[in-house]
Amino acid sequence: MEPAARPAAPLPGPADPQDPPPATPSPAPDPRVVLLAEGELTVRGRVPEASNAVLYCTVAYDGTGGTCVYKPVAGERPLWDFPDGTLAQREVAAYEVSRACGWDLIPPTVLRDGPYGTGMVQEWIEPPESGEAVPELLALVEGEEPGPGWKAVGLAQTGEGGTALLVHADDPRLRRLAVLDAVINNGDRKGGHLLPGADGAFFAIDHGVTFHAEDKLRTLLWGWAGEPLTEEALAVLRDLRTSLEDGGPLAARLAELITDHETEALRARVDRLLESGRHPEPSGEWPAIPWPPV
Repeated sequence: MEPAARPAAPLPGPADPQDPPPATPSPAPDPRVVLLAEGELTVRGRVPEASNAVLYCTVAYDGTGGTCVYKPVAGERPLWDFPDGTLAQREVAAYEVSRACGWDLIPPTVLRDGPYGTGMVQEWIEPPESGEAVPELLALVEGEEPGPGWKAVGLAQTGEGGTALLVHADDPRLRRLAVLDAVINNGDRKGGHLLPGADGAFFAIDHGVTFHAEDKLRTLLWGWAGEPLTEEALAVLRDLRTSLEDGGPLAARLAELITDHETEALRARVDRLLESGRHPEPSGEWPAIPWPPV
């Protein structure tokens, strides 16, 4: 006797409009972030002349290794206008916002436990090799005009009572950073916080003094003040505002790092930038340039 034929599987019907959409696969984790978050930290030295404890470390995980900066919360110097013990979280929040913007401006940064307790761990930026071209981002020039390829910041005092014009490069990457600083309310954008990398790249570091609910923007990147934002920046800000909605991926991540009040102020800053369509100008209620500027 021949075996009975197996019934054919039913053909799939049309999707029920009430069915939830298929889940979007999560992006693969950045191996650099995994290394920083999961690797074994070994302190090799201390970065001198830093206002807070900044430790140079090696990190190793699953056969890979690298170098990084570790800033333990226990080594943070108290500030009068920021809650104690929150600078590490703000550094990580700045990286998360930069990553959400799609701008590779801040090195990978995580919050984790380390040899001296919880702290911020950030990828170390190796300086360019000897002989490699380094982008000139800031300069002091004579006269009252910045010249081609430069944007004026303001007059600066020089030796023996003289003055010179402080300028920064008219560079699209710097312009993106100026927008990012306005979004995160960076109160300390100094020249020394711009690190040259390989192949003409540069990275921005030191974002502990950010995300205050009050206007604290202090920066050397005022050269575009009052000018229209680029179409790229406007598109990025619109996407950023969506991800900051309650339940959005960025809002959920920031809830672990900054207060609800600070997140609401962040949304308001993005809204103001979108409404004005222009780079912000100094408010006059707060020193516009950090001290020392470099």
